[in-house]
Amino acid sequence: TGSKDHSIHLRKIAIKKGLKLNEYGVFKIKGKQEKQVAGYTEQEVYKKLGLQYIEPELREDQGEIETALRNKLPKLVTSREIKADFHIHSNWSDGSASIEELAKEAEKLNYEYIVISDHGGKLAIARSLNKKEIEKRTKEIESLNKKLKIKNLKGIEVDILADGKLSLPDSVLKNLDIVTASVHSGFKFSKEKQTLRVLKAMENPYVKILGHPTGRLIHERKPYEIDLEKIYEKARENRIALEINAFPNRLDLNDSNTREAVKNKVKLAIGTDSHNKEHLRFMELGVGGARRGWASSKDILNTYSLKELESWL
Repeated sequence: TGSKDHSIHLRKIAIKKGLKLNEYGVFKIKGKQEKQVAGYTEQEVYKKLGLQYIEPELREDQGEIETALRNKLPKLVTSREIKADFHIHSNWSDGSASIEELAKEAEKLNYEYIVISDHGGKLAIARSLNKKEIEKRTKEIESLNKKLKIKNLKGIEVDILADGKLSLPDSVLKNLDIVTASVHSGFKFSKEKQTLRVLKAMENPYVKILGHPTGRLIHERKPYEIDLEKIYEKARENRIALEINAFPNRLDLNDSNTREAVKNKVKLAIGTDSHNKEHLRFMELGVGGARRGWASSKDILNTYSLKELESWL
């Protein structure tokens, strides 16, 4: 399994070693005879070629073979390591399930905690919550946390306004566990204006996650223009995680941007952006994107225990 370019590169390595590699295995050629010397497993194939095993998600001929020759490939994050989901909408805003229903579904996935990230502010189409509604929701969350094994963290997804301000005041944000800031409008701003707008939002001391950082909707809307290098730098400076939004029409950050974030030592938070309990299963897509982006468990906040997350916060 792997891309055409990855396969061609491997075959060139095989030829240099006096071997033949094809879809049936690795063969030693003696005259007109061929003897199979590897191919029962993929691990065996890579070992015979003198390479560290390369996971399928990395097989794009984008440096993974050179890295494998040095035995320096990362140990990629796995679904088994996921302890949480950082982006879930309940029926308090535009979701269809109650917090309790979502929590019980997350318990089936063996999560330790989830972040209830309902919309907050003035985004009418998303039934955004105001201060009083957030306070009522907080009481419900605190009540549920007393009776459920899984912990529900008080989150919110606030809009980044055109001037970089947030759609809720700090007096509200300071009482929440995790604030995710996202762009939901102004997608056609210039690259400079969009970048400055997001950077200003990331200066807010309560923002901990930048949601779907490029704003793309697959087959519907292209990513907005933004200088991601500056975003990575600001995220690292202000200890803000960038989201890998696992909803199927987003997958944002994408794999190549995820890899750049990892190179820049930026933390990543996978969120399903769930609007019903079935959406929680999209975590698999987020993990897949993280793996394609060369991310290991240390790069992904979802692998943190609640105690480790609190320490990071």
